[in-house]
Amino acid sequence: MTQEHSGPGAAGDVESSAALGLPASDLPARGHADGGGPVHGLGPEWRPGPDGLLFRRAARVILLDEHDRVLLMRGHDVDQPERSWWFTVGGGIDDGEDAAAAALREVREETGIVLDPAALEGPVLTRSAIFDFFAQHCRQDEELFLARVHSSQVGELSRDGWTELEAGVLDELRWWPLDELAVVDIEVFPVGLAALVRDLASGWDGTVRHLGLARET
Repeated sequence: MTQEHSGPGAAGDVESSAALGLPASDLPARGHADGGGPVHGLGPEWRPGPDGLLFRRAARVILLDEHDRVLLMRGHDVDQPERSWWFTVGGGIDDGEDAAAAALREVREETGIVLDPAALEGPVLTRSAIFDFFAQHCRQDEELFLARVHSSQVGELSRDGWTELEAGVLDELRWWPLDELAVVDIEVFPVGLAALVRDLASGWDGTVRHLGLARET
């Protein structure tokens, strides 16, 4: 899903993910992102990690059109309905699924856009975030990919693939011009997204940029 975090991804202290002391071999098992019973109100892909936080891995997509507009979602927390934020399309990685496959699936489910796998580049960015959502303290490790579409081939964006939880916390989908995104008056995650996207819009150089750990409150 989203920041279910698919949801917030705010800034704050940024430090190496290694500071959490959670090597990949110690990460908890994952459940299916959209099936099974909920874990503390969130999806079953959220599992308690060694540090006691609910944890999942996620794949997200920086999706650009021919005008360098980026497609973002706006969502809110059910416990803080007055607070909302914009963030990239994407969500949890299913069992047996790699990050690229998850990215393609999430774009299809959350927007109705079917991407050609060959159009997906990256991951171009990685990040981790610790945040509160749905009355839980959570940690998410994300891989962000880059893709382009032409607006004439996209058609109307669809919400048909949204889960019940997503339908309850997601408010809208919008294509954002980067100049407007840079001055939007609500939170945008990752922090500094407009500048990050601007650096990628002319083409990815093949270097994965690691954004570190964002602590969100």
